[in-house]
Amino acid sequence: MLLTIENLQVSYDRIKALHGISFEVDEGEIVCIIGANGAGKSTTLRAISRLIPVQPGSKMTFAGHDLTTYPSDKVVSQLGISHVPEGRRLFGNLTVMENLELAAFARKDKAEVQRDLRQIFTVFPRLEERMKQNAETLSGGEQQMLAVGRALVSARKMMLLDEPSMGLSPLLMGNVFEALREINKEGTTILLVEQNARMALKFSSRGYVLESGNIVLEGKSEELLNNPEVKKAYLGG
Repeated sequence: MLLTIENLQVSYDRIKALHGISFEVDEGEIVCIIGANGAGKSTTLRAISRLIPVQPGSKMTFAGHDLTTYPSDKVVSQLGISHVPEGRRLFGNLTVMENLELAAFARKDKAEVQRDLRQIFTVFPRLEERMKQNAETLSGGEQQMLAVGRALVSARKMMLLDEPSMGLSPLLMGNVFEALREINKEGTTILLVEQNARMALKFSSRGYVLESGNIVLEGKSEELLNNPEVKKAYLGG
């Protein structure tokens, strides 16, 4: 198993955000975590990325490595886990190319970086057209493509995606998810958190339902799409 999470607990001050959740992601999979606002989805990704501390007793293993012993920068540079955060967080005053080059700054394999850049422009040809434009001038969909491209060039073993559909039109959303599927076919494992449950479950092979910091359901995505509880709570009936 590529990623194994056991008894993950996170607190903000005295408020418990995650109550000991456990799940796993195998190499090459696309797995989603769905849930309402405040369920703990973003907190889960931030914990895996080591951006926030976890409580004693939490266990996180990636490719045989104890994630809790790694600082956030080494999670990217040494383990190959990249994170596309909610809100994209691009450098708006830098060009598309400068954003991508900055993401690859810590990598030593320059030939591989060039290969990855070519792949990004193949998957997202719009970015190649906008290569010299500042990121702040891009459309919402183009900014999301750049956020994904930046994550891919920084680390490609596993990608953590936080609400990639947010603010996108249905057409652009479809384009982004289609490109993500191509990236997955090239070997990048994907863990996705989404409020758009229908899109997430159609995109992934397996899913987990998170409610108030607890995983309450799990299974194959097709099964969750047809689950009456999931339909009522997240799919509009």
